[in-house]
Amino acid sequence: MRKPRIYEDSPALTPGITLALGENGSGHVGRVLRMRPGMELTVFNGTGTDYDAVIREVTRRAVTVEITSSRQISNESPCPIRLGQVISRGEKMDFTIQKSVELGVARITPLISRRCGVKLPEDRLDRKQSQWQATAIAACEQCGRSVLPQVDPVTDLEDFLVPDPAWPCIMLHPGAPASLGSADLGTFTGIRLLIGPEGGLSPEEAVLALEHGCTAASLGPRILRTETAGLVAIAILQSRFGDLG
Repeated sequence: MRKPRIYEDSPALTPGITLALGENGSGHVGRVLRMRPGMELTVFNGTGTDYDAVIREVTRRAVTVEITSSRQISNESPCPIRLGQVISRGEKMDFTIQKSVELGVARITPLISRRCGVKLPEDRLDRKQSQWQATAIAACEQCGRSVLPQVDPVTDLEDFLVPDPAWPCIMLHPGAPASLGSADLGTFTGIRLLIGPEGGLSPEEAVLALEHGCTAASLGPRILRTETAGLVAIAILQSRFGDLG
């Protein structure tokens, strides 16, 4: 059986130390997986290293593990992608974050646009950011990534569009003359990918994106849902420039 992978928000992981896992990790290991002393798992802190560990104690409140060894993990994409996703309703946003992490995105920026169907007060948006970051952590635990993608605070569309020559921006737009599979991006460090809401970006927002240097690209003759479009676009970019063969 594959060893469970548990995220631990601690910079002090090193072979030889003993530590109590955090509340989420302890609950998953002790109550969900029902693991016992002597069983093995992997711990990571999001910085690119996996730590082999052995469970030493399981109580109702905490699971204590001993770190036995470490190894660098090299499975990050050579094409960093920053996903700018206008917030979608219900579980669609969590789905997008989970799957985009599996596909290798480096950073996720939830966006507010004119047609965004989600209207929440600032305190609830802060809680949403924490929820989405937890979703990204769970996706890393599942897919084997040891570098944790950052989920940004909710950001205005115009702030996301601030030009950065090293990070060209692609805006998915139905009817764009170029397909994403053939768009010319020149030389870049990473790619910003802009995905609009269920109703699409407004005409004014699309013009604003173009004025800020975004490249408009399409995914073909059909209109895809917002939670589908982003994942298809990431897969195409990872196939062209990244590590999806």
